[in-house]
Amino acid sequence: MSAAKSIAGQSWRGGVQDMHRALPEEVPVAIVFNGTTQAVMMATPDSLDAFGIGFALTEGTVTTADEIESLEVIEHDQGFEVRMWIADAAAKRMEDRRRSMIGPVGCGLCGIDSLEQAMRKLTTVNINKTLTYSEVNAATEALRQHQPLHDQTRAVHAAGFWCDGIVAVTEDVGRHNALDKLIGTLVQRGIDPATGAIVLTSRVSVDMVQKTVIAGAPILIAVSAPTVQAVEIADAANLTIAALARGDGFDVFTHPERIIPDEV
Repeated sequence: MSAAKSIAGQSWRGGVQDMHRALPEEVPVAIVFNGTTQAVMMATPDSLDAFGIGFALTEGTVTTADEIESLEVIEHDQGFEVRMWIADAAAKRMEDRRRSMIGPVGCGLCGIDSLEQAMRKLTTVNINKTLTYSEVNAATEALRQHQPLHDQTRAVHAAGFWCDGIVAVTEDVGRHNALDKLIGTLVQRGIDPATGAIVLTSRVSVDMVQKTVIAGAPILIAVSAPTVQAVEIADAANLTIAALARGDGFDVFTHPERIIPDEV
């Protein structure tokens, strides 16, 4: 299945005319560990192997990718299954963080059955990585040049990784899915998240901060604003948030010491 499909319709702009527009696919993707479905997410059907790896890491099911003993993506008539077999220790942790319902694309915490699990404590990001003012401005501008599915459909989010330029980008109808895919892609390509910044086309919510901290990235750059809770969690975890970054400036909400002036 492709990530997008051309759909017929009518365009009402200065008159009415028939048109075709590419729209993103949105299908159920079951995340399965050791034969048990942990979650069913509505997602764009590409990079699903990376999605599985990133989801397993950011949900705390595995602490390292080495705990994933095997992974396969299986297409069914109704959707896809990302089937993973994980180590015994990881399987036990999975029971402590259960998900059992469909996660809508707008929410990365849907289905968690405990408030404590939703607002889980995070480790502290102890990384001295810095970016210049110009690099932060350039990051979101560069991300816009690496969004083919968005250019085609105007209906998906992107997550990118900046390290002296954009080196990886993933897209999905769900912003948290895009970030999980990115984290999985970095694992697959052997790129250390500590060496750069995660860049988002979306707002910064609690789950996006949690996933970034768990991945080990020290800086999160976004085109939209953070929530109050996201700022509080990022501040406690020593994560730098630079938001409302649209090429002409940005706001830094936490740990501004990682953003430095350009050399004169």
